[in-house]
Amino acid sequence: MSSENGQGGGGAGEGAPPEQLAFIRESVRKAKAPRAKPRTWRGAALAKELPVARVLVDKGVLHLDRYFDYAVPEELDAEAQPGVRVRVRFGAGRHRVRDGRREGGGLIDGFLVERLAESDYSGPLAALAQVVSAEPVLSPELLGLARAVADRYAGSLADVLQLAVPPRSARAEQRPSPAPLPPPGAPAVGSWMRYERGGAFLEALAAGHAPRAVWNALPGPEWSEEIARAVAATSASGRGALVVVPDGRAAARVDAALTSLLGEGRHALLTADAGPEKRYREWLAVRRGSVRAVVGTRAAMFAPVRDLGLVVLWDDGDDSHSEQHAPQPHAREVLLLRAAQDKCAFLLGGWSCTVEAAQLVESGWARPLVAAREQVRSVAPLVRTVGDQDLARDEAARAARLPTLAWQAVRDGLRNGPVLVQVPRRGYVPRMACAQCRAPARCRHCSGPLEAREGGMGGAGGGALWCGWCGREEGGWHCPECGSFRLRAQVVGARRTAEELGRAFPAVPVRTSGREHVLDTVPGAPALVVSTPGAEPVAEGGYAAALLLDGWAMLGRPDLRAGEDALRRWIAAAALVRPHGDGGTVVVVAEPTLRPVQALVRWDPVGHAVRELAERAELGFPPVSRMAAVSGTGEAVAEFLGAVELPSEAEVLGPVSLPVTAAGRPRRPGAPPPGEHWERALVRVPPGSGAALASALKAAQAARMARGGGGGGGGGEAGVRVWVRIDPADIG
Repeated sequence: MSSENGQGGGGAGEGAPPEQLAFIRESVRKAKAPRAKPRTWRGAALAKELPVARVLVDKGVLHLDRYFDYAVPEELDAEAQPGVRVRVRFGAGRHRVRDGRREGGGLIDGFLVERLAESDYSGPLAALAQVVSAEPVLSPELLGLARAVADRYAGSLADVLQLAVPPRSARAEQRPSPAPLPPPGAPAVGSWMRYERGGAFLEALAAGHAPRAVWNALPGPEWSEEIARAVAATSASGRGALVVVPDGRAAARVDAALTSLLGEGRHALLTADAGPEKRYREWLAVRRGSVRAVVGTRAAMFAPVRDLGLVVLWDDGDDSHSEQHAPQPHAREVLLLRAAQDKCAFLLGGWSCTVEAAQLVESGWARPLVAAREQVRSVAPLVRTVGDQDLARDEAARAARLPTLAWQAVRDGLRNGPVLVQVPRRGYVPRMACAQCRAPARCRHCSGPLEAREGGMGGAGGGALWCGWCGREEGGWHCPECGSFRLRAQVVGARRTAEELGRAFPAVPVRTSGREHVLDTVPGAPALVVSTPGAEPVAEGGYAAALLLDGWAMLGRPDLRAGEDALRRWIAAAALVRPHGDGGTVVVVAEPTLRPVQALVRWDPVGHAVRELAERAELGFPPVSRMAAVSGTGEAVAEFLGAVELPSEAEVLGPVSLPVTAAGRPRRPGAPPPGEHWERALVRVPPGSGAALASALKAAQAARMARGGGGGGGGGEAGVRVWVRIDPADIG
C-alpha cells in the first residue's frame, strides 16, 4: 500500500517515512536517461578513446579463424580492456542496421584482444554486448603461443584457447590471490651429481641462463626430487618454471617434492582432480604472479607463468601428453614452442628416450644429460629374458604359459618383498612380422605396415596382405632380412595371469592395478602386484622382482612406435625394482634378439632411440618427415585431396579403409564414429615443409567449411565431413 493511500485513509502522519512503492517512484523520477539495452546499446555514446574492440569470437571453425571489430560503449570503456572475456552479437546481416550500428545476431563468448582508434572494416559495427569479467585472462604471450600452436596443427585459434584458458568461476575471481614470496635460495645439487653434467645444469639455471637438455633419468624414485631441484634453481634466479607430467600420480610426487624443498605457497598444482573452481583459482594465482612455479598434467602446458625461465616435460612418450580435443597438440611440441618464444631453459626427461628426444640431441638443439655406464649399472636391476626357444623347451611354460625362470623369480622375490607383474592391456592387436627373424613386414612401396584382412595370416596361410598406409596389395611377400615366407601374428591372453599366480602362491596377497582401479603405492611386504602398463604402483623400498609378460603382444602392435613404446613401458616398470646389488631382478618374456629387448637388457634406451631415428630417416618416417592424416568418407576424402594445393614435394599415401567402430565399444584415437565407413589418406612431406603442409591443409579445410562442408571432428553433414590431423600418433 502506497503512502498516498495511507494518508487518504487517515493513516500515517506527515513525518512518517514513505512506503516502498512511493520510494521507487521517487527514485525513477530522479533517475537519469534510461540505460541503453545491452542487446544493441542503441543510442549509447561510444568510448572517447580507442572506441573499437578487436575480438576473437569463440567459434572454433577455420573459415572464421580471425578477429572481428566491435564498437565499445562508453559505459564499458573502463572494463573493456585487452585480455578480458566479453560477449558479442554474432551473425547479424548488413541489412540489420539502425542509427549507424549493426544489430541482431546471437550472443556468443569471446576474448577482447586489443583496443583500436579505428577499424579497417568500412561497414557499421555492432557494439560489445557485455564484459563478462574484468579479469584479464588472455595475455599477449598466451595469445602468441596459442596462435603458434594453431598454425602448427592446422587448427583454429579459438579451439586452442579453449584448451589454454580454463572455464570461468566467478567465486574464484572474487578471492584475492596471496602476495608473492621472495625468491628462495639456490638448492644443493643433491642427486643431480649422479649425472655427468647434472651439477653444471643446475648452476646454469640458478645463474639465470637457459640450458636445453634431454635427460635420461636413472631408475628409482629420485626423479621427482631432481625435477624439484631444477625448479628451485630456476626460482632462485627470480624466474618462473613449468613442469608437465603425464598423470595425477606423477604430479602428486613432484608436488610433494617441491613442498618439501621450498615449503608451501611457492608453486601451484594444476590437475583435473582438483575440480573446476580450485583449479581456476590456482590458475589465476599463476596469471596474477602470486606463484612462479607450476606442476600439472597436460592442460598445464599453457599455464601463464610469468617470467618463464624453465619448462620441464616428464616421459614425453606417454599417450596422456597428446590432447584428444582439436587440434590435438602434443605437450612436447607446445613446450618446445614456449622455449623458443620465451627463450627459456628446456628439460625433457624420462627413464626411457623417444625418437623425438633423440632428434633434439642429434640436431644440436639440446644437450644430453646422462649418467656414466658405471652409475647406470649400480642402480639398475638385473634383466633376464625368456624367448620362444626357451618356452618351447620349458614344460611348465607349455602347461601354464609362465616359464620356469619366471616362477623362480617370483618365488625368490617374495622372500624379500613385493613382486610386480606387468601384463599388456586387453585389446592389443599385433602387426605382421616375420615368423623367423621377427622383422616387421613392410610395404615395398611406402614402407608402411602390412596387415592381414579378415583374420588371414598372409604369407602363413596363403592370403594377401595389404598396406595400412597406401592400401596396396602385397601378394608374394617374403622377408628381406632372412628370406622367410612365413608371418606371425599372435595375441596372448592376460586375464588368467592373476588367477594363475594366486593359485601358485596361495599364501601371498594379490593386488591388481589397472584402468578401473589404479594403485598409487603398495607396502614393502611380500605380495604379488599385477598391473597393466602405466598403472604400476610404487613399492616402499622398491620391488624385489618384476615379470614383464607377453612381450610379443606389445612389440607386435600395428604402430610405428611399437618397439619404442614397449621399451618405454618395460623400463618404467623395471625402474621401480631394486638395484641388482640389492637382489633386484627383472624377467621379460620376449624374443631376446629383438632390438627393444636388447636395449632393456643393456639399459640403453638412448642407443635404441638413436638407432630408431637413423632407420626412420632412411625410410622417411616421422619425426624426420612430417605427416598428416585426412579421414572421412571416401567421397569426402577424394574431394578434399583434389582441392588442396599441397607442396610440390608432398606424397599422398592411400586412401585406405578404416575399421568400423562397433556401437557401444570405446572409440580409439583416429577411428571413425560408430557405424560409419571412413577412409584415411596420409600426406607425407620431407623436413622443412611441415609449415607449408599445415598451411595448405588449413586453407583447404577453411574453404571447404565456408562452402558448407564439415570439418574437424564434427560440423557439417555427416556424409561430407573431413578430419585433418597433423602428426597423429596412430598412423600405424
